[in-house]
Amino acid sequence: MRSIPQRIAEELSVRPEQVLATIALINEGSTVPFIARYRKEKTGGLDDTQLRNLDERLRYLTELEERRSSVIDSIREQEKLTPELEKALMAADTKTRLEDLYLPYKKKRRTKAQIAREAGLEPLADGLYQNPQLDPETEAAKFIDAEKGIEDSKAALDGARQILMERFAEDADLVARLRQLLWDDGEITASVIEGKEAEGAKFSDYFSHSEKIKTCPSHRALALFRGRNEGILQIKLTLGAEDEDRPRGEPGRGETVIAAHVGIRNQGRPADKWLSDTVRFTWRVKLSLSIELDLFGNLRDSAEEDAIKVFADNLKDLLLAAPAGQKATMGLDPGVRTGVKVAVVDATGKLVDTATVYPFQPRNDVQGSINTLAALAAKHKIELIAIGNGTFSRETDQLAGMLLNAFPQIKATKVIVSESGASVYSASQFAAEEFPDLDVSLRGAASIARRLQDPLAELVKIDPKSIGVGQYQHDVSDAKLARSLNAVVEDCVNGVGVDLNTASIPLLTRVAGLSEGLARNIVTYRDVNGAFRSRADLRKVERLGPKAFEQCAGFLRILGGKNPLDASAVHPEAYPIVEKISRESSRDLASLIGDSPFLKTLHPEKFADDVFGVPTIRDILAELDKPGRDPRPEFKTAKFIEGVNEIKDLKVGMKLEGTVTNVTNFGAFVDVGVHQDGLVHISQLADKFVADPREVVKAGQIVSVTVMEVDAPRKRIGLSMKSDPDYEGAETRREQRSQPASARNGNDRGAQRRPAGNGGGNNRDANRGGGNSRANMSAGDAGGNAMAAALKAAMERRK
Repeated sequence: MRSIPQRIAEELSVRPEQVLATIALINEGSTVPFIARYRKEKTGGLDDTQLRNLDERLRYLTELEERRSSVIDSIREQEKLTPELEKALMAADTKTRLEDLYLPYKKKRRTKAQIAREAGLEPLADGLYQNPQLDPETEAAKFIDAEKGIEDSKAALDGARQILMERFAEDADLVARLRQLLWDDGEITASVIEGKEAEGAKFSDYFSHSEKIKTCPSHRALALFRGRNEGILQIKLTLGAEDEDRPRGEPGRGETVIAAHVGIRNQGRPADKWLSDTVRFTWRVKLSLSIELDLFGNLRDSAEEDAIKVFADNLKDLLLAAPAGQKATMGLDPGVRTGVKVAVVDATGKLVDTATVYPFQPRNDVQGSINTLAALAAKHKIELIAIGNGTFSRETDQLAGMLLNAFPQIKATKVIVSESGASVYSASQFAAEEFPDLDVSLRGAASIARRLQDPLAELVKIDPKSIGVGQYQHDVSDAKLARSLNAVVEDCVNGVGVDLNTASIPLLTRVAGLSEGLARNIVTYRDVNGAFRSRADLRKVERLGPKAFEQCAGFLRILGGKNPLDASAVHPEAYPIVEKISRESSRDLASLIGDSPFLKTLHPEKFADDVFGVPTIRDILAELDKPGRDPRPEFKTAKFIEGVNEIKDLKVGMKLEGTVTNVTNFGAFVDVGVHQDGLVHISQLADKFVADPREVVKAGQIVSVTVMEVDAPRKRIGLSMKSDPDYEGAETRREQRSQPASARNGNDRGAQRRPAGNGGGNNRDANRGGGNSRANMSAGDAGGNAMAAALKAAMERRK
């Protein structure tokens, strides 16, 4: 049997020694970011994605081995472990195969077959099975025994049948064949439960639906399972209409496979009909239902993995969205009756001022609101205005536009920012610790402002599941989802690096090697002793030992510290290498940093040794070239068209700019500034065939779209990114959706088809631009009056 490292090496197409080295590092307590960045020589350059996959497979295969050992011990204790069975158990390469083999020996409640064996009916079952020439009634009469509960021959034959049925159903090879048959050829069919049509309207696509289970995409599978769980749909697995509609009495494909496997043939002998009925009952009562359960479980697991990957990919894009940078920012959290909450943070993200303004009903104090915002902007030299994208965000955006028009000396850019998860942060324990005397809604405004400055630093304070960029996130395993998302956050934080002297506790907690306790100790040390002057000072932090220092030091940055290398990704353990380069080139360390022409003349091989190989030396030279470089893209914003504020303002054919908020397997959702994301179906993403939407778009990306369809009552917007959109095709899809569900092709979702329960359909991403478009309007009262009129009109539309 192959060892775990050998199996992983084959699956990941890497060398066994790479796997062994990685497992050793993990067992020593090293984190994936640390291994990926600073132990390339040992792992042969495995990247973080390969290391994460390796870690997942290591967990699965370790659990498999532990279960294998337990199963073998259990069967050995029963004194039923044969050499052949042990060989089969050792060869089982999945948990499913292992459990199939263990099934006959698993301790279970007394079954009908066990009761029949206790009543002495096994010889009857064996006799009829081995010799179909025997007459069932005649043989059964020999086993009638009232004291054993066998009142007549029928009871004897029923008991014998139960014995054979259980024996067939516990045949691991037979179960495996049938499972493969149903996976290859099975169809998952769904129908609406009578009387649930109105209640389950959102599942109408699946009221009469059928498709191959093998090719059922994850989003449809999760939609089907949710419909069943909510009591709207009933779903089952069949071998197709031909098998279901076969002539009465003719065996189906499942029964045929069982009969062939166990050697039962209907040749007109006395026991043949009884044996054929036994096969039929085995399929219908025992195997078809259990295999359906297994395969539905496999489909759900596969769909979960797909959905979790979609969520993880979107989260990574969101976390690595372009930061607006260290600029004084005013955050506006839109509100109507309770007012617009205002929070001002300085360039470092420190809260410096707050206010509440009331431009909307019932006060309609537009001019007073503009004056208050202007005073704050002038006082704190505001460069950015971050506007939360909740209810009344576009009206608040208009208010900010009027501010900038009325006071042209305010040189600020207004940007609509995703506030998804901000309420979760505002009510969190950490927010209470950070702003103990601040109203919850004002905490949200501060978070919106900081999110624009640095999405990563602010979003790490929120549970990733609350950010809402997933696909059916509420239908997947919480444990699996949390593990995957936490890994993404960890990789993003460590990939960007963290400023040791400004980082929050949640951000520090995500640094490799640091727990929440150590993060708190770092902040406490910083509060008591002032800013860290060198990475070496980390050793003075309470409970931060050598291993934690090794893991975290390279990812923590100190700007303006004693050693310029502390501001880079060069690990302290590699400082001697840089010092060697400095000595041999007769250059002081500071002059090396950023001198690209000189650094390109150096040969990594010259400085490599037994500890630091060529890959690490290359990384060091690259870091010296651009120390502490940020891998995130340049900050950009989308420009929204003035006057297009609600879904009813959209017209087919409109050309718009928007921000991708969520990418799923069936397309991408785009925020075009109307409080409802539109869907660019996968078929409309590009002029060429697209297999995976992420080949074309990512969360946070600015894209140009054309409006293809507007369905205001159902709040559905169809968009296209094609250079020449197919309007005729869009019209056809609209006609199809106007037909009864049973008349539609269940496999074609159309241009705007969002499966029920899509997580994240209405979520918006950070860094969405408000465009900062300024109308030619006069300052002062004229601007205030125009704004008041615009806001009043908006209010009327919403009534």
